[in-house]
Amino acid sequence: MKIMKNIENVFRRKERVGAAALFVIFVITAGFPMSGGVLAAGSPSFSAPESFSKLAEAVSPAVVNIRAIKTSKGGGRVFRDFFKGPFGQDDQMKDFFEKFFGEDNQREFKQRSLGSGFIIDQDGYIVTNNHVIEDAEKVQVKLKSGAEFEAEIVGRDPNTDLALIKVKSSEKLPFVNLGNSEILKVGQWVIAIGSPFGLEQTVTAGIVSAKGRVIGSGPYDDFIQTDASINPGNSGGPLLNMNGEVVGINTAIIASGQGIGFAIPINMAKGVIKQLQNEGEVTRGWLGVGIQDLSKEVAEYYGIKSGKGVIIAEVFEGDPADKAGIKQKDIILEVNGEKLETSRDLTRMIAGIPVGKIVTVKILREGKELNVKVSVAKRNDKKLASRSSVKPPDEELGIRVSELTAEIKTRFNLADSEGVIVVATTPDGKGEKAGLLAGDIIKEINHQPVKTLEDYTRIIQAVKPADPIQVFLRRMNVGFLVVRLTK
Repeated sequence: MKIMKNIENVFRRKERVGAAALFVIFVITAGFPMSGGVLAAGSPSFSAPESFSKLAEAVSPAVVNIRAIKTSKGGGRVFRDFFKGPFGQDDQMKDFFEKFFGEDNQREFKQRSLGSGFIIDQDGYIVTNNHVIEDAEKVQVKLKSGAEFEAEIVGRDPNTDLALIKVKSSEKLPFVNLGNSEILKVGQWVIAIGSPFGLEQTVTAGIVSAKGRVIGSGPYDDFIQTDASINPGNSGGPLLNMNGEVVGINTAIIASGQGIGFAIPINMAKGVIKQLQNEGEVTRGWLGVGIQDLSKEVAEYYGIKSGKGVIIAEVFEGDPADKAGIKQKDIILEVNGEKLETSRDLTRMIAGIPVGKIVTVKILREGKELNVKVSVAKRNDKKLASRSSVKPPDEELGIRVSELTAEIKTRFNLADSEGVIVVATTPDGKGEKAGLLAGDIIKEINHQPVKTLEDYTRIIQAVKPADPIQVFLRRMNVGFLVVRLTK
C-alpha cells in the first residue's frame, strides 16, 4: 500500500501542475490582429503605413457582428460575478444564496454571447469561431449597413474552433477575399476588425509577432501571434494583410498577457470551411497511434543524426496502424515520401488524407528502415475522448522497481503491458539525481528490452561499476525519455 501511495502522490502532483498550466491560456470571445505586406529587398527604410483608413473602409462592410442566444439556468456568469464576495467564490454570501434559492431551482434566462465574423461570398456564408455560436438556439448577424439577419448554422469544427453560418439576403452581400497565410512574415503589418465589448466595427492594427504558435488548445494548434489590440467580442473576426485579404481568424488571447493574441491561419481554415460548406462537418484521417516529438536524447539513443521524426508512444488495438504492424517505439520518418519534423506535422498531414486512402509510412525499428502500407481511417473524436490512453509517455541505483501488476495498471489506467515501474527513489541517490521519478516505466536499459523484473535485474547486474547506463523509459503525461546515469 505504501508503494501505491508513493506513485499516486506523484501522479496527483503532475495532474495539478498540468491543470495550472492549462489555465494560463483560455479562449475568449475576442479577436486578434496581424500584419501583412512584405517590404521589398533593399528597402532603405522601415516605416508604418500612414493610414489604415482606406483599407478599413473597403473591408469593414463584409465584417459582421454576431449575437448568439441560448437558454441557461442559474443566473449565469454575470449574476454569479455580481453576487461574488470580495474574498472569492467560497464566501458566506455565495452560501447564503445557494441555501435559500438552491442551484437546482434557479430561473432560466437568455444568455447572449458576442462575437464577430466575416462574409466570404455573395451567397451569405460567414466564417466565425465555434465558441461564439456553440450551443446557440438563435444566431443574429448585423452588418455595418445596419441590416440584420437571423443566421443558420451550417457546420462547426470544435477541433479548430471554426464555424460556418449563413444568412439569406435579397441583395448581393459584400465579401472579403481569402489570402495566403503561408507567405505571411513575422513583422508584417496586419489589422483586425471586430466588435470588442460589443463596440461594432472597431479597427486595430499591429504586426505579426510570430507564427506556428502552440498554445495547448487542441491537436491542430498552429497559431499566428500578433500584438494588435484584441478584446472580448473580437473572436471570429478577420485578421487582414495590407491587401485587404484575410490571413487569419482571431481566436484566443493569453490571460493577463496584454498585447498578445492568436489567430487561426487562413490556409488551415480553408479546407475546414470547404468541408463545412459541402458536408456540414469535417472528416479527418486517423492512423490510430499516440505520438510524441523525438527529443534530442531519444534521437541520440537511436542514432538518428538528423534528430527528425515522430516516435510512437502507443498503438491503439484494431486501428489502422495496429493492423499494418506498426509497433510502440517505432519512429515515423516519412509519410508518402514527405519528411516529418514534429508530431504536429504528422497529425496535420494524416488529418488531410482522404479516408480509405493507402499511405506509405517509413519507420525506423531496431535500427532498420521499413516501409509500411496503412489504410487511413476516419478520426472519431467521441471514441477518442472515451478511450483510456496514456499520453504523451536495486537499491544500488537508488531506486526501487516493481512489476507492472494488474493492480498498478488498473489504478493508474496504464496501457503498458511490458516493463517495470519505479515505485520509489532514494533522496539524493543516483536515480533521483539523474532524473528518474516514481511512476516512470522502464522499457529498455542500454538498448536491451526490459519486460519483467527478472530482465531488469539481469541487465543491471551485468553492468560493471562506473559503467554508463542509459535508461529508456515512459513517463506519465510526458512520453518516452532517456535518462543517463553511472552505476
